[in-house]
Amino acid sequence: QLGYDPPFVFFSASGLPQEDGEPRRKDSVVNVENTGEFVFNMATYALREQVNLSSARLAPDVDEMDLCGLTKVPSTLVKPPRVGESPVNMECKYHCTLTLPANSANTVHHVVVGEVIGIHINEEFITDGKVDWVKIQPLARMGYLDYTYVSQVFTMDPPRGEVRPEQIGEPTRAKKPG
Repeated sequence: QLGYDPPFVFFSASGLPQEDGEPRRKDSVVNVENTGEFVFNMATYALREQVNLSSARLAPDVDEMDLCGLTKVPSTLVKPPRVGESPVNMECKYHCTLTLPANSANTVHHVVVGEVIGIHINEEFITDGKVDWVKIQPLARMGYLDYTYVSQVFTMDPPRGEVRPEQIGEPTRAKKPG
């Protein structure tokens, strides 16, 4: 999450080297830029093998969802389908692409940012009215070939005396008189 009013999310995709040495944008980046929309499907520990397989460098005509055996579920606000097995799906409007500088064509990365316009959360992963991150076990790339997932969550109040705006999903806090 990059922001919450409105909410933004991003994904990063490495460039693909071509015979002329220039990087080619991955199909995910090209598709988003051409259509103006995408779905952010939360990667989880349960989906780790499909996440890994979907990162393969494939021909543009290969459908990664079919390759990975994932279920296509129609979205409500954008054309791309959602991944049925993912517990959280965010329908997004394309905002921008940031191309990060690289030392070679093999290491170019494109960061695609989108505004979230619709959110779907599987009710199985809601506990006491809040998203249960421990049940979902979101997956994160660490570096090397290492990944991690959420297995513990804790809450921290802001520094003493600091007031922060409410975040999406948080109960409204009573304001102290001025």
